[in-house]
Amino acid sequence: MSDLRLVIFDVDGTLVDSQAEILAAMTHAFAAEGRAMPHRSDVLSIVGLSLDVAFARLCPDADQAVQARLVEGYKDAFSTQRAQNADHGPLYPGARAVLDTLAAQDNTLLAVATGKSRRGLDKLLERHALEGFFHSEQVADHHPSKPNPSMILTAMNELGVAQNRAVMVGDTTYDMDMARAAGVAKIGVGWGYHAADLLMPDILIHEFGALPGAVDELAGH
Repeated sequence: MSDLRLVIFDVDGTLVDSQAEILAAMTHAFAAEGRAMPHRSDVLSIVGLSLDVAFARLCPDADQAVQARLVEGYKDAFSTQRAQNADHGPLYPGARAVLDTLAAQDNTLLAVATGKSRRGLDKLLERHALEGFFHSEQVADHHPSKPNPSMILTAMNELGVAQNRAVMVGDTTYDMDMARAAGVAKIGVGWGYHAADLLMPDILIHEFGALPGAVDELAGH
């Protein structure tokens, strides 16, 4: 078992380009509360955080009841628009091919660590025919928000993979800080929602095709 290695993926901004869905759901949630929609850059800056933490950052002046309604409004709007528009939230170019390549390797396990809810992740996996693809699926329902390392530590523990054989792949500083806190290697992607020069990963890639080589370099063969 000692030769097993683990590749842990963030979802939004890393595997899936969900910014159109996120912005539309945010617009709906804020409108329902009669509040001004934050700037696009502010909204994308909190992608990856658990929703309660995200709305607390976006609306520090709102009380907990308002923030809770915003969370539920966002969830409902996100779910509704996904059901109505199958073209939203596409995988990034090359993502599926690389997932297939990694999944075919006998000693490589795949996981996700996402700020999405269980419901949200299930719908996404179904949409992209990725059910059963990941050996460990860590969601916001069961963990503190990123950058707490709980998701990564749980995935490693579940699958019996050592720190030096695990790597986190993500697009935000929250992903990189989470990996750092868990003591695992960090691969940043240059196409996501945080500026690439803020990530400070061990390796930065700019296309999915570069991922298998980066995994080999950081987690061994």
